[in-house]
Amino acid sequence: MLIIAQNISYTLPSRQVLFQHIHFTLNKGDKAAIVGNNGTGKSTLLKILAGQLSATTGTISKSNTLYYVPQHFGQYNALTVAQALGVDHKMAALTAILSGDTSEHYFGILEDDWDIAERCEQALQQWELAHISLEQPFARLSGGEKTKLFLAGISIFQPAVILLDEPTNHLDAYTRRRLYEWVATTNSTLLVVSHDRQLLQLCEPIWELTPAGIHAYGGNYAFYEQQKAQEAVALQQRITHDEKALKEARKKQQQVMERKQREQSQAQKRSANGGIPKILLNGRKNQSANTMAKLKDVHMEKVSDLKSQLDQSSAAEQVSRLMKGHFEDAALHNGKILVKATGVNFAYPGATPMWPEPLNFVINSGSRLAITGSNGSGKSTLIKLIMGKLTPTKGELYTAPAHRLLLDQDYSLVDRHKTVLEQVSAFNEALMEDHQLKTALVRFLFDKDSWDKPCAALSGGETLRLALCCLTLQNKAPDMIILDEPANNLDLANIKMLTQIFSDYRGTLIVVSHDTDFLQEVRVNDFLLLS
Repeated sequence: MLIIAQNISYTLPSRQVLFQHIHFTLNKGDKAAIVGNNGTGKSTLLKILAGQLSATTGTISKSNTLYYVPQHFGQYNALTVAQALGVDHKMAALTAILSGDTSEHYFGILEDDWDIAERCEQALQQWELAHISLEQPFARLSGGEKTKLFLAGISIFQPAVILLDEPTNHLDAYTRRRLYEWVATTNSTLLVVSHDRQLLQLCEPIWELTPAGIHAYGGNYAFYEQQKAQEAVALQQRITHDEKALKEARKKQQQVMERKQREQSQAQKRSANGGIPKILLNGRKNQSANTMAKLKDVHMEKVSDLKSQLDQSSAAEQVSRLMKGHFEDAALHNGKILVKATGVNFAYPGATPMWPEPLNFVINSGSRLAITGSNGSGKSTLIKLIMGKLTPTKGELYTAPAHRLLLDQDYSLVDRHKTVLEQVSAFNEALMEDHQLKTALVRFLFDKDSWDKPCAALSGGETLRLALCCLTLQNKAPDMIILDEPANNLDLANIKMLTQIFSDYRGTLIVVSHDTDFLQEVRVNDFLLLS
C-alpha cells in the first residue's frame, strides 16, 4: 500500500465543504483514475496528496517517492525549465564539482546522482524535447511542451507513485498515443484525474468523487460506464416512483386542506347556533390552523425534495432536447460550397508561411469535417481564416454568405465581464421581453439566484450551458458551427451532453479535437490533416 487516505475532507476559504469522508488505498501497481463532475475537487485532492495543499481533516500515509504532473502551469512561469523540473540544485552542484569544487556542500546536494545530466537529456529526447534547454525560461514553452516536460520528469526521478492531473489536455493526437502506450506498459503506480476516455480505459479501478466521498468501481472505464448505465436504469425507476409519489403528495395535501376547511366551516355553523363556547372554538381554530400549516410544510418539503431529485436527474436530457429542437432550423441544402481554399497560406509579419504546402480544400454544406494535426500545425490559424478574422497572405479563400459560429474550449462567445442575464440579453435577436429571457435561462438550469452572477464565476459546464442558451436566442440556427477543442474543460457528464447535442446538429460541422471518441460520436466523416 503506497497511499492510504483516511477520512479526508477539504473546506474552501469561503467555508464551503468541497468534499468529505474520503477513504481509499492505492496499492503498488494500481493504475487508478478519479472521475467526477466539475467542481467536486478532483484536482484539489491530487494537490493534497502531492503536499501542495493541506486537508481540513483526516490523515494521509505515503510511502516511497511521489511525483506530480499538474494540470495548470502558471505557477512555474517565472522559473527556468530546470527549476520547474526541480533539478536545478543538482545540476548546479554537478557543474561545480566537475569544475573542481570539492565542497562537501555540493556532494550533499548531488547525493550520488552523477548521471542526472544524462537522465535529463535522455528524458527530454524521449518526449521529443531535445530542442529545449534546461536554462531557458519555462514560460516560453507551449502548453503541450510544458506537459511533456513534466512527463519527462517521470523518467528523471523514477518515482514510486505518479499523480497525473488531466495529462492529455494540451497534447496533440500523436503525443496522446505515446502517453497511452506508456500508461498501458508501465509498471509504475498511477493515480490519474482525466476526462479522456481512451486514457481512462487503461486505468483500473475507477473512483468517482462526489461531495460525500469516493465510490470505487473495480474495473476500467468500460466497466464503470456499464455500472453507471445500470445505476441510471435504477434511477429512472426511482424517478417514475418519485413522480407517482409527488402526485400522491399533492393529492393528499389537497385532501387535507379541503377536510380542514370543511371542519372549520362546520365548527363556525355550530358556533352560530350556540353549540360551542367561543373561546373553545377559537382554540380549536388555532389548533386546526397550526396542524394544517404543519401538514402543509411536511408535504411541501416532500414535494420540493422530490422535485429537486427529478430536476437533477433530467438536466442533461433537458438541455439536449432544447438544442435538438433549435438545430432543426439549420436547413441549408447539402452540397452548397461554403468554403473553398485554392493555394492558401498565411504568414504572420516577419514569420515563415504557416504550412509547407499551400492548402487546397472544399467544405460543402452538410459536411462533418475534422481538422487534425500536431501542436503548432496551424489549426487555430485556419479556423480564424474560415471565420474571416484573418486574411490569407497567399492564394484565394472563398467563403459563402452563411451564419457561422465558433465554440472554442474557453467559450469565448460568453463575455466574462457580464452577468448571466446581461449575457443572454446581448444575444436577444428575437427581442424577447425580460421575463421571456429569464424563462429561457430557467430552461437551461439557471435559477433566479444565478441571473446576477458574473459569467467569470461560472464553471466550465455552466459556461457551456449559457453559451448554448445564447444560441437559441438567435433568430436562426447557425449554418456552420466550428468546435475548437470544446470538451477540454468539461467533465464526462457534460462531454456526453455535448456529443448528444452535436450528433443531432443538421448544419455543417467543423471540429478541432484530439479526442477520437468525441470525433466518432459527433459523426465526423471527413478529415483535413495539417502538417
